[in-house]
Amino acid sequence: MIEIKNLVKRYGDNYAVNDISFSIEDGEIVGFLGPNGAGKTTTMSILTGCLSCTSGSVTINGVDVFDDPLQAKKMIGYLPEFPPLYLEMTVWEYLNFVYDLKECTLAREAHLSEICDRVKLTDVQGRIIRNLSKGYRQRVGIAQALVGNPRVIIFDEPTVGLDPKQIIEIRTLIKDLGQDHTVILSTHILPEVQMVCDRIVIINRGKIVADEKTEDIEKVVVGARQIQLKICGPAKEVESSLKALSGIKYAEVIGERELSSTAYLVESEPGLDMRKSIFNLCASHGWPIIGMEAVGLNLEEIFISVVDEKEASAPKKKTRKQRG
Repeated sequence: MIEIKNLVKRYGDNYAVNDISFSIEDGEIVGFLGPNGAGKTTTMSILTGCLSCTSGSVTINGVDVFDDPLQAKKMIGYLPEFPPLYLEMTVWEYLNFVYDLKECTLAREAHLSEICDRVKLTDVQGRIIRNLSKGYRQRVGIAQALVGNPRVIIFDEPTVGLDPKQIIEIRTLIKDLGQDHTVILSTHILPEVQMVCDRIVIINRGKIVADEKTEDIEKVVVGARQIQLKICGPAKEVESSLKALSGIKYAEVIGERELSSTAYLVESEPGLDMRKSIFNLCASHGWPIIGMEAVGLNLEEIFISVVDEKEASAPKKKTRKQRG
């Protein structure tokens, strides 16, 4: 659906985007993450045709963004961090304005009514946008992105400034949109990505440093893995058997027996997923596992680990004194 190949955006000697390549399949919801200045906004600006690139290519459903920008833009709906709203218009007037701006050919009344219904704006479509809450304004921004029924929807920080209830509503809406659209979500709220996205792409210093399915994102962490377990079985024998497993650095009892189970902390060699081997071990001995939880592998820690690791391995710029 979306194909980005060897994309470069350079300003003098500085690279905002440095030879990145990745693709997004039809119907995927992809989280696009990175620290400030990593190249996220630049990449999205190029993808939406708002910015040129130094080299590389971007295609949407086979249409080159640079060779045929108008056709490419017809397939994209974009919600920037600050929605482009005309505050003196009513919701309905604004959506009609966007309809004309996009030269939409779908049945106007039916199409806009369907959008209002989907994003829950029907009850406020006659109100002036200035008088709407932040949450409803964000919905209007999403509505304008949906005009023309584009195949790709791009959201840039869609829940910034919303209250908890509004955040949940917008997340639910984004998840729902993923059933009919390809969605790219750029956000700093990492739990949001875990709850909404099928896949996570992390960019840092203009380069892709991670690209994994959401449930597999912990694979990118090179360090040792720790798991807390609750196993029903003879504690000393279980502990000894865990220690004997290939790739296990250590295992120890960390909790007293509770409901006939004992708690253990197990750490593996770097990059090893030990869950299957632990399950097979316990199954072969008839020891039920009643609890298994990864330690220190939430998305925030993965994000920090990946970014810090890449920055540490990046070549240091020489100072004028060192060059001289």
